[in-house]
Amino acid sequence: MLNSMRKHGITLAVFAAVTTGLTAMVYTLTKNTIAHQAALQQKALLDQVVPPEYYDNDMQSECLLVSDPALGNGAPHHLYLARKNGQPVAAALETTAPDGYSGAIKLLVGADFSGTVFGTRVVEHHETPGLGDKIELRISDWIASFSGKKVEGPADSRWAVKKDGGMFDQFTGATITPRAVVNAVRRTALYMETLPSKLDTLPVCGASE
Repeated sequence: MLNSMRKHGITLAVFAAVTTGLTAMVYTLTKNTIAHQAALQQKALLDQVVPPEYYDNDMQSECLLVSDPALGNGAPHHLYLARKNGQPVAAALETTAPDGYSGAIKLLVGADFSGTVFGTRVVEHHETPGLGDKIELRISDWIASFSGKKVEGPADSRWAVKKDGGMFDQFTGATITPRAVVNAVRRTALYMETLPSKLDTLPVCGASE
């Protein structure tokens, strides 16, 4: 019986070693491809919120970390800097709407440094299917309504849903979700206006994460 148990133990050990080896080999063979695809997807997302004609640098390689309550929480957020002829002209900034109906909504907002929003996309959310999930571009073009809109200072009352007297549509049966997104984009655009003087002092992504 002991011999039988020993044989089974050896068999299991060999199987585990082979499986681990194969897993490591597959990872090694595919990690570059996976990383490349992830980089392409990120580039496509950045180009949706900051159109390529606005910049001529590699935004992905100019990633900085910013932390401010205006971005929805105190966590570090990634900022991807857009330059034209070497000068900072805009950025794509991760931000959070903490007051979504079903929790925090993570966004990527592209804007210049004078309050004009180029584009906004939802990165992650848990809103109700068929109601709040209309913030997703694949379901509705509502999120595209931010493109080209400018925030005229903190007291700009247009930056609200129509139910609150603003210029953005709400969803039938779901006002909380669009209200949260509108407020988050407004706060982020206003925060962007404060960035030019801070850019040289911001930590680089990866340095303190």
